[in-house]
Amino acid sequence: MTIERLYQIFLKCNTISTDTRKIKSGCLFFALKGDNFNGNKFALEALKKGAQYVVIDEKEYAKHDHCILVDNVLETLQNLATFHRKTLNIPIIALTGSNGKTTTKELINAVLSKTYNTSATKGNLNNHIGVPLTLLEFTNDTEIGIVEMGANHQKEIEFLSNIALPDYGLITNFGKAHLEGFGSIEGVIKGKSELYNHLRSHDKVVFVNINDKTQIEQIGDYEKTIVFGSNMSMLSAQPFIKLKFNNTEVQTHLTGTYNYNNIAVAIAIGLYFKVDDDSISEAIANYIPSNNRSQIIEKDSNKIILDAYNANPTSMIAALDNFGAIKGFDKIAILGDMFELGKTADIEHQSISDYSQQLNIDHIYLVGRNFFKTVNKSNKISRFESFDDLKNELVNSPLKNKYFLIKGSRGMALERVLDLI
Repeated sequence: MTIERLYQIFLKCNTISTDTRKIKSGCLFFALKGDNFNGNKFALEALKKGAQYVVIDEKEYAKHDHCILVDNVLETLQNLATFHRKTLNIPIIALTGSNGKTTTKELINAVLSKTYNTSATKGNLNNHIGVPLTLLEFTNDTEIGIVEMGANHQKEIEFLSNIALPDYGLITNFGKAHLEGFGSIEGVIKGKSELYNHLRSHDKVVFVNINDKTQIEQIGDYEKTIVFGSNMSMLSAQPFIKLKFNNTEVQTHLTGTYNYNNIAVAIAIGLYFKVDDDSISEAIANYIPSNNRSQIIEKDSNKIILDAYNANPTSMIAALDNFGAIKGFDKIAILGDMFELGKTADIEHQSISDYSQQLNIDHIYLVGRNFFKTVNKSNKISRFESFDDLKNELVNSPLKNKYFLIKGSRGMALERVLDLI
């Protein structure tokens, strides 16, 4: 079946589904495959649950006249998304980076939605499946689309850019993330900069923070570059960021100086798209982080910065610096292992362990197999090989009247600490 014909079927369906546990009546079901599952096997189940059509790539499962047989389901999903994107004829903003992608995406969406009907990546659906699904949710009512792109190896951002075909793009930062796939910080810079390369080759617009020298170097003298940041300044960050742009002051609900650049991007894009200053200010001031990302939580006698959605060496140091600068509290940092660091894992975990003990933090709890292997003589540090070991410590020795920083990679699920303090 041609993409053109499939697109006409897509238009008759009310949504896309890839999971029979979440089937919506009238949807178009794509039978994707994974290491441990084969969506083709659930095609008939999807139809019984209300799917209007199912897209499959194994002939033996084509047992209904609403089964659409293609060569490869995933490639078909991606091709359909690009076809749809071309028909919409709307500006699309793409963003990637090592840290802060989702927060930045949500801030941009909050600002632009003050003036436009926007549609943006939900959660962190930012990979080779998530990006197509995001695009296919854009409708004729969408005036601006915002697409988050994640990557853990070379050529992935290039691939996603060719699917989304963005008109505007930005990179939040270059950091020590996914080193197992990228190999080095130089590999990270090269991989993330594939977005810049795509935009330049298609004569599109790039947003670059004037304070990020590496990004300025990467973009060079490309004439369609919007350099921002000179009309903004951070006034304070204890614990929440207060900043000024043009002549407008904004008090945010975002903690950590590392979030200042994320806010600055959203302001710059808002100004570019002619959102008025008061609307930008209101959008930024009203944005409250969620989903374990720099959340401020008060529980009983304790105050908590919950930043347990993910972690890498760059974001860990930024969070520790911010936490160390807070004054007037007994402070406890609970840090979990950082994943996907490959051969650099031992060095990076030891580096964080060494760094943390130098800061104005009363005690540091290091959790996970990698942190457990680190060596320090400081009595400020306690190590736990597993979460259960940490749990036993916190249950047997409760902590009260403390200020906590909780940060670790997603796989550590350190938000579980909330039940223990």
